[in-house]
Amino acid sequence: MNSRLEIAPLSEWGMFTEPRPCVIAGPCSAESEIQIMETARQLRSFGINVFRAGIWKPRTHPGSFEGVGAKGLKWMQRAKKELGLKISTEVASEKHVFECLKYGVDLVWLGARTTANPFLVQEIADALKDVDIPVLVKNPVNADIDLWIGALERLNAAGIRKLGVIHRGFSTFSKIRYRNDPGWQIAVELRSRYPELPFFCDPSHMAGKREYIQEISQRSLDLGLEGLMVESHCDPTCALSDAAQQLTPDDLKKLLESLTVRENDSEDLSYKENIDQLRSQIDVIDENLLNMLASRMNISRKIGEYKKKNNIAILQTSRWDSILEDMIRKGEGYGLPEKFITTVFNAIHEASVQVQNDILARD
Repeated sequence: MNSRLEIAPLSEWGMFTEPRPCVIAGPCSAESEIQIMETARQLRSFGINVFRAGIWKPRTHPGSFEGVGAKGLKWMQRAKKELGLKISTEVASEKHVFECLKYGVDLVWLGARTTANPFLVQEIADALKDVDIPVLVKNPVNADIDLWIGALERLNAAGIRKLGVIHRGFSTFSKIRYRNDPGWQIAVELRSRYPELPFFCDPSHMAGKREYIQEISQRSLDLGLEGLMVESHCDPTCALSDAAQQLTPDDLKKLLESLTVRENDSEDLSYKENIDQLRSQIDVIDENLLNMLASRMNISRKIGEYKKKNNIAILQTSRWDSILEDMIRKGEGYGLPEKFITTVFNAIHEASVQVQNDILARD
C-alpha cells in the first residue's frame, strides 16, 4: 500500500514559467566565477531561469575534482543577484544544507548516492525542517523504487511539500550505449503510484555523452514528465568534470527548440472516443492474461506436487533455457523485443519456482 505524500504542485513553487518543459540548466560543477557568470548569462538570454551547478561533487576516486566548496555559492549568489536567476545545487549533508541556506539557494537536490543512504537523507530532512524551498530527489544508484520512495517520505515528514524527483537512470554492468540504464519502467511505476509528484529527467547523467541527450529528453517528455535538468557549460571542452555530457548553452537552446512537449489530455471528442475504445480492449486483454497466468500457476503447483512425490529437484535449467530460447524466437514473429520476452518469462518462471519451492518445503 502506498504512503500518502502531501505535495505542492509546480505552479506553487514560484520557480518555473511557461512554455514547458520546466528546465534546470547549468554546469556539472562550479569551477570559477568567470565560468559561472558566462554560462549563466548565456542561459538567461534564451529564457532559462533556474540555474544549477555542483558545489560539492561526490566522486568515486579520491584525487578527482570534488568541487570548489562553499566559495562557489558566492559566485552563484552573484548570478542570482545580477541576472535574476533562481539558483540550485546538490546537497549531501547537513553542513551543505546550512551553507546553501546562508547563500540564498532557491532549490536543492539529493544525488543518487545520497538517496541510497537513509541516514544521510534523514540528516538532510532534519536540516530542512520547516524550510520552504523545493527539494528534488534523484533515483538511487540501483533500481530500488522503495528506497526512492523512502527518501521522499522522510523529506515529506519533515514538512517539505515542494517535493519532486529526478530520474537519472541506474548503474549497470551491462554493455549499453548510455552511461546509465534508463530503467523507464521504474519511472513509470513511481509516476503511477504518485501522479501528483513533479517529475524531472536528467538526460545528461543518463546519456553520458551529449549526442544522446536529445533522444532521452524527448523520451521523457513522451512519458509525460514535467521537466529536464540538463548540464550546460560555456566551454565543455575545458570542464573539470563530466565534459562529454555537457552542452554549450547554444546547443541546449537548439535541443529545447527541437523537443515536442506532449499534452496530458485532450478535449477533442474524437480522440476521447477512440482512446476509450482502445483502452477497453486492453482491459479485456489484461483480464484474459490474468486468467491464463492463473491457469499456468495451477499447473506449476501440480508439477511441484509431482516433483515432491518423486523426489525431483525443482530447477531444470536446461529445459528452462530451451523454453526461453523458443519463446524469444516466437516473440520475434510477433514483433516483440527480446528484452521484453526475457523479462516477462523470467518473472513467470521465478514465480513458478517459488510456488514449487513452497510445496517442497511443506511437511
